[in-house]
Amino acid sequence: MGGRLARVFRTFNVESRARREISKEKPTPAPRHPSSRLGELAGHSEIQEEIFRKDDRLLTLLKGVYVESRDPPVQVKDGGGEHLPCKQEEKRLTKLGHLGDLDVKKVPKGKISIVEALTLLNNHKLHPQIWTAEKIAVEYSLELKEVNSLLEFFIPFAVQEFPKETKKAIKPT
Repeated sequence: MGGRLARVFRTFNVESRARREISKEKPTPAPRHPSSRLGELAGHSEIQEEIFRKDDRLLTLLKGVYVESRDPPVQVKDGGGEHLPCKQEEKRLTKLGHLGDLDVKKVPKGKISIVEALTLLNNHKLHPQIWTAEKIAVEYSLELKEVNSLLEFFIPFAVQEFPKETKKAIKPT
């Protein structure tokens, strides 16, 4: 709605406003600085000679200048090899996967996939005597302290369905 109203005011009397702007006299340009007038310099031959004359003293000084550039020696930062792997990471095959081609096939040792994490958390929840932290660490090639942290801070959701007889039915009044 606002766009239509704005368009009406924008197009109102456009032709007469355009003619009025075109018929105005052109503004006179601002006066130029006297040093920018090149026409005056053309009449003075001494200035022209000074501009185009070569100065031998400056040329000899310029020939004596010799520039030599050298790159600074490259210094290797010793970071202890934290970021660069010394050898290729060992990988292990994942334990299970139900998604076929979408599943991750190989995982670096010391890491687990999402499916494996959910499976081991669920196994530990259902059978904590069988699936202890030590057994999980050995089975999935993990460190014991990481497995303990995982079991302590991550708990899988439990879906509970209530029997129909315990639900309160809404009785129509």
